[in-house]
Amino acid sequence: MFSATLLLSVALLSTALAGPWVNICAGTSSNQIRTCDSYGCGQYSAQRNQRHHLGVDVLCSDGSVVYAPFTGMIVGQEKPYKNKNAINNGVRLSGRGFCVKIFYIKPIKYKGSIKKGEKLGTLLPLQKVYPGIQSHVHIESCDSSDPTAYL
Repeated sequence: MFSATLLLSVALLSTALAGPWVNICAGTSSNQIRTCDSYGCGQYSAQRNQRHHLGVDVLCSDGSVVYAPFTGMIVGQEKPYKNKNAINNGVRLSGRGFCVKIFYIKPIKYKGSIKKGEKLGTLLPLQKVYPGIQSHVHIESCDSSDPTAYL
Protein backbone atom coordinates (compact mmCIF):
# COMPACT_ATOMS: atom_id res chain seq x y z
CA MET A 1 0.00 0.00 0.00
CA PHE A 2 1.34 3.46 -0.91
CA SER A 3 1.69 6.17 1.68
CA ALA A 4 0.01 9.54 1.19
CA THR A 5 3.47 11.18 1.10
CA LEU A 6 4.64 8.89 -1.71
CA LEU A 7 1.47 9.49 -3.73
CA LEU A 8 1.81 13.26 -3.27
CA SER A 9 5.47 13.07 -4.35
CA VAL A 10 4.52 11.17 -7.52
CA ALA A 11 1.77 13.69 -8.31
CA LEU A 12 4.13 16.64 -7.79
CA LEU A 13 6.85 14.99 -9.90
CA SER A 14 4.49 14.33 -12.81
CA THR A 15 3.19 17.91 -12.55
CA ALA A 16 6.76 19.25 -12.58
CA LEU A 17 7.59 17.13 -15.64
CA ALA A 18 4.65 18.65 -17.51
CA GLY A 19 6.18 22.11 -17.16
CA PRO A 20 4.15 25.28 -17.56
CA TRP A 21 1.15 25.11 -19.85
CA VAL A 22 1.27 26.58 -23.35
CA ASN A 23 -0.62 29.69 -24.36
CA ILE A 24 -4.21 28.52 -24.47
CA CYS A 25 -5.43 30.86 -27.24
CA ALA A 26 -4.04 31.68 -30.66
CA GLY A 27 -3.00 35.28 -31.12
CA THR A 28 -2.00 35.84 -27.49
CA SER A 29 1.49 36.20 -26.07
CA SER A 30 0.50 34.94 -22.61
CA ASN A 31 -2.37 33.38 -20.69
CA GLN A 32 -3.90 36.61 -19.41
CA ILE A 33 -6.66 36.26 -16.82
CA ARG A 34 -9.92 38.09 -17.49
CA THR A 35 -10.32 41.17 -15.33
CA CYS A 36 -13.67 42.28 -13.94
CA ASP A 37 -16.62 43.25 -16.13
CA SER A 38 -20.38 43.45 -15.61
CA TYR A 39 -20.54 39.63 -15.47
CA GLY A 40 -17.90 39.23 -12.76
CA CYS A 41 -14.17 38.67 -12.43
CA GLY A 42 -12.09 35.91 -14.00
CA GLN A 43 -9.66 34.92 -11.27
CA TYR A 44 -10.03 31.73 -9.25
CA SER A 45 -12.38 32.04 -6.26
CA ALA A 46 -13.87 35.39 -7.39
CA GLN A 47 -17.25 36.06 -5.81
CA ARG A 48 -20.15 35.18 -8.15
CA ASN A 49 -23.53 35.96 -6.57
CA GLN A 50 -23.95 33.25 -3.92
CA ARG A 51 -20.92 31.18 -4.96
CA HIS A 52 -17.23 31.37 -5.77
CA HIS A 53 -15.76 31.02 -9.28
CA LEU A 54 -14.17 27.57 -9.39
CA GLY A 55 -12.01 28.18 -12.44
CA VAL A 56 -9.81 30.71 -14.16
CA ASP A 57 -10.92 32.66 -17.23
CA VAL A 58 -8.17 33.10 -19.83
CA LEU A 59 -8.76 35.91 -22.34
CA CYS A 60 -9.38 34.72 -25.88
CA SER A 61 -11.20 36.21 -28.87
CA ASP A 62 -14.41 34.59 -30.10
CA GLY A 63 -13.54 32.16 -32.90
CA SER A 64 -9.88 31.81 -31.89
CA VAL A 65 -8.09 28.49 -31.98
CA VAL A 66 -7.71 27.00 -28.48
CA TYR A 67 -4.69 24.79 -27.76
CA ALA A 68 -4.23 21.86 -25.38
CA PRO A 69 -2.37 23.20 -22.34
CA PHE A 70 -0.58 19.89 -21.73
CA THR A 71 -0.21 16.42 -23.28
CA GLY A 72 -2.93 14.02 -22.26
CA MET A 73 -6.23 12.42 -23.11
CA ILE A 74 -9.51 14.08 -23.94
CA VAL A 75 -11.80 11.92 -21.83
CA GLY A 76 -15.19 13.33 -22.74
CA GLN A 77 -17.51 16.24 -23.30
CA GLU A 78 -18.26 18.72 -20.51
CA LYS A 79 -21.13 21.20 -20.45
CA PRO A 80 -21.08 24.17 -18.07
CA TYR A 81 -24.84 24.81 -18.20
CA LYS A 82 -27.98 22.75 -17.76
CA ASN A 83 -29.75 24.71 -20.51
CA LYS A 84 -28.91 24.75 -24.20
CA ASN A 85 -27.14 27.87 -25.48
CA ALA A 86 -24.50 28.88 -28.03
CA ILE A 87 -21.55 28.33 -25.66
CA ASN A 88 -22.60 25.20 -23.72
CA ASN A 89 -19.71 22.96 -24.74
CA GLY A 90 -16.28 21.88 -23.64
CA VAL A 91 -14.06 18.92 -22.78
CA ARG A 92 -12.34 17.19 -19.90
CA LEU A 93 -8.61 16.77 -20.43
CA SER A 94 -6.45 14.53 -18.25
CA GLY A 95 -2.74 13.74 -18.20
CA ARG A 96 0.69 14.60 -16.77
CA GLY A 97 -0.77 14.90 -13.27
CA PHE A 98 -3.54 17.29 -14.36
CA CYS A 99 -7.25 17.01 -14.93
CA VAL A 100 -9.13 20.07 -16.20
CA LYS A 101 -12.45 21.01 -17.70
CA ILE A 102 -12.20 23.55 -20.51
CA PHE A 103 -15.43 25.36 -21.31
CA TYR A 104 -16.79 27.52 -24.13
CA ILE A 105 -15.03 25.69 -26.94
CA LYS A 106 -16.11 23.64 -29.92
CA PRO A 107 -13.60 20.80 -29.61
CA ILE A 108 -12.12 18.98 -32.59
CA LYS A 109 -12.96 15.69 -30.82
CA TYR A 110 -14.43 14.44 -27.54
CA LYS A 111 -12.11 11.49 -26.94
CA GLY A 112 -8.54 10.58 -27.69
CA SER A 113 -4.97 11.65 -27.16
CA ILE A 114 -3.74 15.19 -27.66
CA LYS A 115 -0.31 16.79 -27.41
CA LYS A 116 0.63 19.98 -25.60
CA GLY A 117 0.09 22.89 -28.00
CA GLU A 118 -2.07 20.90 -30.44
CA LYS A 119 -5.38 22.41 -31.56
CA LEU A 120 -8.06 21.44 -29.05
CA GLY A 121 -10.90 23.42 -30.59
CA THR A 122 -12.30 26.88 -31.29
CA LEU A 123 -13.67 29.44 -28.85
CA LEU A 124 -17.46 29.69 -29.07
CA PRO A 125 -19.26 33.06 -29.44
CA LEU A 126 -19.50 34.30 -25.84
CA GLN A 127 -20.79 37.67 -27.10
CA LYS A 128 -24.01 35.99 -28.28
CA VAL A 129 -24.82 34.85 -24.74
CA TYR A 130 -23.11 37.57 -22.66
CA PRO A 131 -22.90 40.81 -24.72
CA GLY A 132 -19.94 42.92 -23.59
CA ILE A 133 -18.18 40.19 -21.61
CA GLN A 134 -14.43 39.80 -22.03
CA SER A 135 -14.37 36.67 -24.19
CA HIS A 136 -12.45 33.83 -22.57
CA VAL A 137 -11.81 30.14 -22.12
CA HIS A 138 -12.80 28.84 -18.68
CA ILE A 139 -10.29 26.40 -17.17
CA GLU A 140 -11.39 24.47 -14.09
CA SER A 141 -9.45 21.76 -12.25
CA CYS A 142 -11.42 18.54 -11.84
CA ASP A 143 -10.70 18.61 -8.11
CA SER A 144 -11.70 22.31 -7.85
CA SER A 145 -8.13 23.38 -6.97
CA ASP A 146 -6.67 26.61 -8.35
CA PRO A 147 -4.99 26.10 -11.78
CA THR A 148 -3.57 29.65 -11.95
CA ALA A 149 0.04 28.65 -11.17
CA TYR A 150 0.25 26.56 -14.36
CA LEU A 151 -0.88 29.34 -16.66
